[in-house]
Amino acid sequence: MDQIERIVQGGEELFLTAGIKSVTMDDIARHLGMSKKTIYQFFKDKNELLIALVKKKLKDDEAQMDDIISKSTNVIEEMINMMKCSEDIFSRINPIVIHDMQKYHPDAWKQFQNFKSDVLEGKMIELFTKGIKQGYIRPDVDIKILARMRIAQFEMGFNTMLFPIAEFSPWKVQYQFLEHFNYGICTLKGFKLLNQYKNIHDE
Repeated sequence: MDQIERIVQGGEELFLTAGIKSVTMDDIARHLGMSKKTIYQFFKDKNELLIALVKKKLKDDEAQMDDIISKSTNVIEEMINMMKCSEDIFSRINPIVIHDMQKYHPDAWKQFQNFKSDVLEGKMIELFTKGIKQGYIRPDVDIKILARMRIAQFEMGFNTMLFPIAEFSPWKVQYQFLEHFNYGICTLKGFKLLNQYKNIHDE
C-alpha cells in the first residue's frame, strides 16, 4: 500500500467512526503514526483528502455492484444481493458522515451526486429493463421515474429531520424503503421469487 492509499484509508477509519467535522489532520497523522507534513505533501487540506476518499469508495461500490450483477442468475437475485450489499455498507457508516459531507464539504458531496445520476441511475434502468424482459418486473412501470425515485428514497433515509438517529436505525430505514420498493415493482412471478429468496436470506 502506498502513502496516498494509507492516508486515505486512515482518514476513512476515523471519519466512519467519528464523523468528518470532528476529525482533524492532526488526528489522522496521529492515527497513522506519521507527520502532518507527510500528509500535506499529498493533500492540501481535509477537503481534498475527503474528495479522494469519496472517489475511491464510489469506485469500490461500482465494482461491487458489477460483481453482484455478473454473479446473479436473475433480476430478483440481483435485488436481494444488492440488499445484502447495502446492509454491509450501511453497517459501517456513521450517519453523521453523510450529514457532515452535505453541510461542510459540498465538493465531496457533488462527487456522490454525480455518481448517483451518472452511474446509479444507469445501472437501475439496466436492471429494470432486464427484469421486464425476464417477466419479474411490471412492464407498465416508467423505469426512468422509478430509478430516480429509488435514488431519492435512498437520500431521504439519511435525512435526520425525518428520521432522527436516536429514534431510527439508518439501515432499518433503508431496508424498509428497499423492501417496499422491490415488492412494488414486481409482477406476481417476481413477487413469488422475491419471497423465496427473502426467506432463504432471513433464515
